[in-house]
Amino acid sequence: MTEKVAELGEFPLIDRLGQVLGREGRHPAGLDLGMGDDAALLQSRAGCQWAVTCDTLVEGRHYLPSYLTAFQLGRRAMAVNLSDIAAMGGQPRYALVALGLRGDTLVAEVEDWYRGFAAALNPWDAAIVGGNLTRVKGGQFISITLMGEVAVGRALRRSGASPGEVILVTGYPGQAAAGLRLLRQQGDRAGLEYHPLVQAYTSPVPRVAEGRVLAGSGLVSAAIDLSDGFLGDLGHLCAASGVGARLWAKQLPLSPALGAATVEWGDDPVQWFLGPSDDYELIATCAAEQAETVKAQLSAVSQVPVHQVGVLTDQPGCLELQDAGGSLSQLGIRGWDHFANGGQ
Repeated sequence: MTEKVAELGEFPLIDRLGQVLGREGRHPAGLDLGMGDDAALLQSRAGCQWAVTCDTLVEGRHYLPSYLTAFQLGRRAMAVNLSDIAAMGGQPRYALVALGLRGDTLVAEVEDWYRGFAAALNPWDAAIVGGNLTRVKGGQFISITLMGEVAVGRALRRSGASPGEVILVTGYPGQAAAGLRLLRQQGDRAGLEYHPLVQAYTSPVPRVAEGRVLAGSGLVSAAIDLSDGFLGDLGHLCAASGVGARLWAKQLPLSPALGAATVEWGDDPVQWFLGPSDDYELIATCAAEQAETVKAQLSAVSQVPVHQVGVLTDQPGCLELQDAGGSLSQLGIRGWDHFANGGQ
């Protein structure tokens, strides 16, 4: 259990990780050749196209090891990518994993990352089919490329929304950012493992099933996942579609856990809902008269709540909040940005 990566070596480590996947991963139909060769050999079903995404998590930038177990980190890293496929309405299929490792990293830790990867992929009968290892001196990284299938003509995009359509959101945005604040206040995860806000941060659940329903319904005009924060990602959708948005403050879904935490902090829970937070929920837009049908279709496959939180307007780039009295206030787009204003 104390064996280090440098002691084991690159190719024995690859063999060891292959053994982990052999025991705990999947070998789905269409995978002709997986790990162990120069490239994987894959098949796609007739009538489908590939949705392909890539995300990288860098130690000290996207995660701090004291806040996550190795298994949680692996599962979370894969969930980030699964959420992108979910936003397109796709079925996850194949993943490539590239790791940057220090020589003193424990082999058991990397194996737990892979167990986390497999745990995130297994519900969708998806598999890791290859990747790469390299040595680093500073922060480690996990970089994942994920391929998913979506029926031709059914992929959800950011650019199809129109004025007058309503805005739907799954779950309770803002919880992950609040969970990270709790961890930072305490300094580690001890005693907070089962706090709902902390679980929203450490163990996000990508809305793959929900995304497939949205795409299959034929009723959704646009969609995006919440990886940068509600306002930031809604702003991306509005920019792509050339529309604005008006949100209804009284209809924003604020979780009880977020409400309790913000009372203690003396903060406004609405600002946590709107602000930067990697919740991996979905925003979708549809015609107002179709909203209840879409919600009913989602409820048939998922216990995740879906709320109607606003309407799209014909004022491109204008985001505003309407309070209970009908007054409007302008909202600035506040999402995560790796390079602007220190990352906010």
